[in-house]
Parts: sequence; structure tokens; C-alpha cells
Amino acid sequence: MEYRFLGRSGLKVSALSFGSWVTFGEQIDEQLATECMLEAYDAGVNFFDNAEAYAGGKSETMMGNIIKKQGWKRSDLVLSTKIFWGGEGPNDTGLSYKHIIEGTNASLKRMQTDYVDLIFCHRPDKFTPIEETVRAMDQVIREGKAFYWGTSEWSSEQIREAYQVARREQLRPPLMEQPQYNMFKRDKVEGEYARLYDEIGLGTTIWSPLASGLLTGKYNDGIPENSRLAMDNYDWLREKLLETESGKQKLRKVKKLAEVAEDAEVTMPEMALAWCLKNPNVSTVITGASKPEQVRQNMKAIDKVEQLNDDVMERIEAVLDNKPEDETDFRP
Repeated sequence: MEYRFLGRSGLKVSALSFGSWVTFGEQIDEQLATECMLEAYDAGVNFFDNAEAYAGGKSETMMGNIIKKQGWKRSDLVLSTKIFWGGEGPNDTGLSYKHIIEGTNASLKRMQTDYVDLIFCHRPDKFTPIEETVRAMDQVIREGKAFYWGTSEWSSEQIREAYQVARREQLRPPLMEQPQYNMFKRDKVEGEYARLYDEIGLGTTIWSPLASGLLTGKYNDGIPENSRLAMDNYDWLREKLLETESGKQKLRKVKKLAEVAEDAEVTMPEMALAWCLKNPNVSTVITGASKPEQVRQNMKAIDKVEQLNDDVMERIEAVLDNKPEDETDFRP
């Protein structure tokens, strides 16, 4: 496993990490979740990602149970949670001082830990002043309940404002952003955030590197049983990915990418993950899985990065044809 610094900090996270979104508490039970986490841990993964919203808190509970039962040394792990959607009450959502403090305490209780290493603002809150959110996150860190804080799916302007507020008020600034990033979703990581990597030392913990499974190629010939898109509560995602004209166009590109992967002697998932890993502004690639075999396959991507040479990258680029206008060339 390769370990990378998280932005401009001294914290090292595994280049490939493991997240529980969708699967824990919804698609798999605790026994299967245990097998998946063990596979990731044995491969050298130290960063495990979670959120208060995942399965209504069940995901945090499951992850906490697994870590406790395995007896893993807490200092060997980098754990995260994300705060925004905490419940149905009027103050159980958003990024108010009240919800950040109470949501953090509830997450820690479910995860059975005194602190998380990383805590994220899961989405921007248009109703709460950014200064209030920054002060709340600073307080969480001062109380030792988290070590670093960041954002998820914030605009570059919002991140920059939070950073400036923190510096002006001598508070802890945001360190990392958790954006969606994959071959089909590139604008923020390669374009919008480009200046923030040097300006404020922004790190990224990117999610959905396989585009909700689209880049694995498993949907090229239909929807397999027991896959995410076969689940009733993900009909919205199925429609978006497979039934819209945009989704159909992406499927056609995936079939062409499969030819590139075959010539490069890598699998489609390996190529999609390795493509993300080649970006030096990606601190870690969050992977997910519903089976330990999938985890095992995903972890192989760390050894396939070099196989994506300039020729392979150019072929991929020709198929994608979606390079952001402000994209900075991230090939070595």
C-alpha cells in the first residue's frame, strides 16, 4: 500500500481507502461488512470513511462494532464521519453550531470511539453563516473529538471563504474536501479546485471512483442481480445512470474503455481506480464493496498505476473527450 499526506498536513492516509456508503446497513450485514473491512485492513488500508447519514446511523454503529471486535489499535486507524443529515428534527440537519456539536457526539457514540481523525461538513448549508460552521468545527477539534476538519461537495469559493474566516479569527482552517471524482466527473478536482491545492494546501478524499459501478463494466449487458442498481431504493440512480441519454452515452464509452483496459492488461475497475490514483492532488481514493472479493480486486489497483503509461492515458482521454477547460495536466 502507498501512503500519501492529506493535503498540507503531516497525516498519512492510504492511497486506497474504504467507505461504507450504501453497503453497510443497507446492502450487507455486519458479518459481510467485517469480511470486507478485514480484506481492506490486511491490504494496508488505514482510512475508513463514514457519515451520520449512512443508513440512518447504522453504518457508524456497524463500523464501530467491527473495529471493537477486531481489537485494532486505534492509533493505526484514520476514521472519519460527516455531519449534515442527522435526523428529522428541525435542528438535526445542517451545519449550525448546535447540530455540529450534537451530531459529532452522536456519531462518536455510535462508532464507540473518543474521536474521529477527520470530520467533514457533508454538504454546504445555505442557511448557516460559514463563520458559525467554522467556529463549531474549531470547537470540535479543541475538545479533541476530531483532529482535522473539511468539506464535501463545497464550491471553491465556499472553501476559500471558510479558510479566510479561520485565518482571520485564528481558528482551525479546513484541510480537505471530499468530492466525487472519476473518469466521468472531473470538473471540480481538475478544474475548480486547481488553485486551492497550492493556495491553502487542500487535500482530497475522493468518492465514487467507479461512478457507482458504471466503470466496472458490469452494467454493459444489463443489471446484475444483487447489484446496487437492482435495489428498489436506488431506482433514481438506475434511471440516471442507465436510462437517460447521458447515461447511455457513458455506457458506450465504458465499452470502448474496456478495450483499452484489455490492451493494458488490467481490469476495468483497476484501470478506473489507477486513473484516479495518477492525479497527485488526490490524497486517497475511497472504495466501497459489498463482497470481500470486490475489495481484493480493488486493492490490486495500487500495483497497476504504472501500466497506465502516456499512451494508455492518451487513449483513455480520446474516449472520454471531457477534459475540463481549466484542467491541469496531472500525468507524471
